[in-house]
Amino acid sequence: MRSEKERAFDAYLAAAARSGDATALDRLARRWAPKLRAHAYRLCGEADLAADISQDAWSEILKGLRGLDDANAFASWAFRIVTRRYARTIRSLVRRRAGETAAADDSHLRADEEQASSAQESSAELAIIKKAMQQLPGPQRATLGLFYQEGLRIAEVAVALQVPTGTVKTRLMNARKKLRALLIGDEHEQD
Repeated sequence: MRSEKERAFDAYLAAAARSGDATALDRLARRWAPKLRAHAYRLCGEADLAADISQDAWSEILKGLRGLDDANAFASWAFRIVTRRYARTIRSLVRRRAGETAAADDSHLRADEEQASSAQESSAELAIIKKAMQQLPGPQRATLGLFYQEGLRIAEVAVALQVPTGTVKTRLMNARKKLRALLIGDEHEQD
């Protein structure tokens, strides 16, 4: 708690600073800067933000000091300025974060649209591949389907088709060559 002497000294410094005494203003600032920064910190709980708020508040205090009618009210007046500056800062942060969130949502929407577009392209490509696969002989088509679409290993495909693993490998190799020839032929036809 501030004593009556401290209150009187603060009132003197405020009155002298208000009348243009630079030394009094300097002493007032050195005396009150830590108190106002501590108040800002109590409000926001972040040291860096509190420093910014109190610095901005000091700008307002310096501008408004000449208009302060009662030098005895300096403490409450200065604390009120810090409190208002804190409120404005928080409103600004909330608006900025809301804008960032909206921008992030927009970018997610764009990403979703890009994914949908990519999925459509993938679907179109998959349809072309499936069409080309239909032109392969049955055993090659079955081998490709089990290996790529069902995700079976070569040994599992061999068991499923009741053929040796070497046969599976040969069918996969021949099927890939035929698919490549069919797909490259389709690309050249589209050009």
